[in-house]
Amino acid sequence: MSPTISKIKSLNVAIIGAGAAGLVSARELRREGHQVVVFERQAQLGGTWVYNPGVEADPLGSDPSRAIVHSSLYASLRTNLPREAMGFRAYPFVSTGQPHRDSRRFPGHQEVLLYLNDYATEFGLTELVRFETEVVYAGLVEDGKWKVRSRQENGVAVDVDEILMLWLFAMAITPSPVPQKFQVIPVIHHFFSPRIDAWPGKQMHSHNYRIPEPYRDLVVILIGSGPSALDISIDIAQVAKEVHVASRSDEAEVLRKQFGYHHIQLHPMIESVQKDGTVIFYDGSMVLADVILHCTGYKYHLPFLDTHGIVTVDDNCVGPLYKHIFPPVLAPRLSFVGLPWMVLPFPMFEFQSKWIAGVLSDRIRLPSQEEMMENVSAFYLSLEASGMPKRHTHKMGAHLFEYNGWLAAECGVPVTEEWRKKMLYATLQNYLAHPGTYRDAWEDDDLVLEALMEMATVATLD
Repeated sequence: MSPTISKIKSLNVAIIGAGAAGLVSARELRREGHQVVVFERQAQLGGTWVYNPGVEADPLGSDPSRAIVHSSLYASLRTNLPREAMGFRAYPFVSTGQPHRDSRRFPGHQEVLLYLNDYATEFGLTELVRFETEVVYAGLVEDGKWKVRSRQENGVAVDVDEILMLWLFAMAITPSPVPQKFQVIPVIHHFFSPRIDAWPGKQMHSHNYRIPEPYRDLVVILIGSGPSALDISIDIAQVAKEVHVASRSDEAEVLRKQFGYHHIQLHPMIESVQKDGTVIFYDGSMVLADVILHCTGYKYHLPFLDTHGIVTVDDNCVGPLYKHIFPPVLAPRLSFVGLPWMVLPFPMFEFQSKWIAGVLSDRIRLPSQEEMMENVSAFYLSLEASGMPKRHTHKMGAHLFEYNGWLAAECGVPVTEEWRKKMLYATLQNYLAHPGTYRDAWEDDDLVLEALMEMATVATLD
């Protein structure tokens, strides 16, 4: 469907979250002429990219009454995407050249936070944010309006009956950090329980990992083989006596290539545990361990959102959503930015928020509610037919550029640049071949040069 031009209208739109997704959404909505307010529970913008050295009292994150720390960054975290590819199209993520900034191509988390602050300053977005204001309830009332209850840092709960006709939930889904805008609960997969529940040693989720020093001279087992497991295993190996990684067989090859640490050992998944602290793996090998660290992901939880059952979370599938954004029954009064994962997050946020902004102004028309529901149903059936588990509903992967291209066509803007696509694939191949060193050695300098040449043009056109 190509964009349909009609009379532009201006609406009052509320955004939950001043992370990357919330900031770009605020910019695009305001560019389209809408009135925007952003609710941010922290005292600063940045969302998932705000580092907090504190951890939760419950290391597994299984106690629903615990005080939640809304950060999963570990101190050594660096991006697993090159800055040229991960940056916003309208504001390239290039080195500033300033001595206090991180000029590396795969910078640390502090540099990403500074970049987001630069972005907000460049486009005057900070003035739109209500800091230290957490939305604790957002519910549908008469005439499709939303009743909002927010809590400020001083603990004051306020019922707000503003004209907040439309809500946009901005979720920054990134390779390692926890999405900050929904309450997100660490996942300890059910097939590890109760065998591990009875284990006497210390257990924790990677959400509560910060620095390696507490693991000095210990024997540590990590469960999982994603980017966080890879990073943390190398981080801990600097000080630990032994590091063991329990992984599914189809995920093991990258971990086999970890560079420089002979005391990182790979195993299949855990079969059972013993009361003396021994962990037994499915290949029969055994390790007497001190710590089990679960790098097993997160699940979405929307305790504050009341849609009368229209939007639900089932096995980590938020739905039903048309194009991962609009619930057909509530469109366009409710939308989500940032649900898909295995993506180039910041550029995808731009495409999504441009589409939402155009839809809200009536410049772009959505299909009918019935047509959107049919599309969603067909999408779910296609996933089921392909054997894709429901928890991977929002996994984009190889379909990312097709998805971004569809959004670009709807908005009437250029599609993803070819150099950005090639750079992503080059980085993936380098990661698979050299997982321990890919951030510091690469062979795509030609793409970097092409990116720098084209960035100025794209930003100017935007």
